[in-house]
Amino acid sequence: LRNAEKELLPGFHQFEWQPALKNVSSSWDVGIIDGLSGWTTFVDDVPADTISRRFRYDVALVSALKDLEEDIMEGLKERGLDDSICTSGFTVVVKESCDGMGDVSEKHGSGPAVPEKAVRFSFTIMSISIRVEGEDDGITIFQEQKPNSELSCRPLCLMFVDESDHETLTAILGPVVAERKAMMESRLILSVGGLLRSFRFFFRGTGYDEKMVREMEGLEASGSTYVCTLCDSTRAEASQNMVLHSITRSHDENLERYEIWRSNPFSESADELRDRVKGVSAKPFMETQPTLDALHCDIGNATEFYKIFQDEIGEVYQKSNPSREERRRWRSTLDKQLRKKLKFKPVMRMNGNYARRLMTREAVEVVCELVPSEERREALRKLMDLYLQMKPVWRSTCPSRDCPDQLCQYSYNSQQFADLLSTMFKYRYDGKITNYLHKTLAHVPEIVERDGSIGAWASEGNESGNKLFRRFRKMNARQSKMFELEDV
Repeated sequence: LRNAEKELLPGFHQFEWQPALKNVSSSWDVGIIDGLSGWTTFVDDVPADTISRRFRYDVALVSALKDLEEDIMEGLKERGLDDSICTSGFTVVVKESCDGMGDVSEKHGSGPAVPEKAVRFSFTIMSISIRVEGEDDGITIFQEQKPNSELSCRPLCLMFVDESDHETLTAILGPVVAERKAMMESRLILSVGGLLRSFRFFFRGTGYDEKMVREMEGLEASGSTYVCTLCDSTRAEASQNMVLHSITRSHDENLERYEIWRSNPFSESADELRDRVKGVSAKPFMETQPTLDALHCDIGNATEFYKIFQDEIGEVYQKSNPSREERRRWRSTLDKQLRKKLKFKPVMRMNGNYARRLMTREAVEVVCELVPSEERREALRKLMDLYLQMKPVWRSTCPSRDCPDQLCQYSYNSQQFADLLSTMFKYRYDGKITNYLHKTLAHVPEIVERDGSIGAWASEGNESGNKLFRRFRKMNARQSKMFELEDV
């Protein structure tokens, strides 16, 4: 088993980079390494109270490509390309995901006291294409059919660290970022199908929830006035104009803004400065794609609908600020009704499965039984109908193929949805709006036009991997803190 395992794990296949990677060793037989390697400690540094294990990024990518060797050869054959000529011009597009895992306590091994929280960083090979002489566009020879499965999502780095601990997180992911940067300026030479072929890599960090994007890109936390990670809108602006915004933020701009924030070249007051940099207040350290994470969008919007349902049961549109007691009562009424009619178990924190079940016509009908006024019931039904028309567009792996009509109608539907919020539900959206509702209404068509899909680039595969992490850690890992991450 050990030998079979060696072939599957990174560090088995020989390869080289041209030009050689900057600041990265040229050895290829590197397996699991300590995530803290490359961390230069100074005398006055606090020793890192964390354990981390990772693969070297280039070695892990090689292993993933060798895994797809048959698919690559098959793809060339299907496209009628002679594999003996196709030795260069391959382009690999990689999706990166990273997510904090909350509480993972229950180990009693020896070793340092580590935080009871973990972070996983992983990647998925989304597509491989080749440019043939005389052709302008690349020809796709491999496309990941299940980009959100934990099977296509390959772990790169596991660490015991709280995702809010910016210093430790950046220190551990720093070398990963450096390796990735080096690979973007070089080409991989690897034997595939018996011949050396050259590959270029493009990395797209899209599998992050909003909290992680803000952390990586140096933006203020999710409760900030600057409501969006894609545009400069404030919460008040976003609630006035719900639909018409375009994507303006980028990693480079965030870096420039951080410089302004740091140096304050115009000697402005704190408020003026903050307005100038639109909420950038830390140094961005990892590039993420300005996009929307479909899974967390689902969860965020379902949370909001859950609150709207409570407000409608309590007829908040007639009252001014109800007491906490009343709100608690409406919530338990809603939970009881959903449990009785649809067998929903109440959840502490909204999760993907609950969100999927709550955002349905039948759930809205069940809630409507508790809403006294017919006019309000109609408004709720219409709100859900519009939402269900919009949802497939950012959920589907390929909306132009799976739901072309809904894609065409998206802007119209989002405008209708926004009108409904600002009239019938004005009590909730007067001067405020949730981060994901803003993205759902304002940015989806532009992202789909740019990337072809939102759903395919979601963090779902990484989230499913988290489940495996918990399970393997419980059942299949050695009980010592030093080894368990390697076993997982």
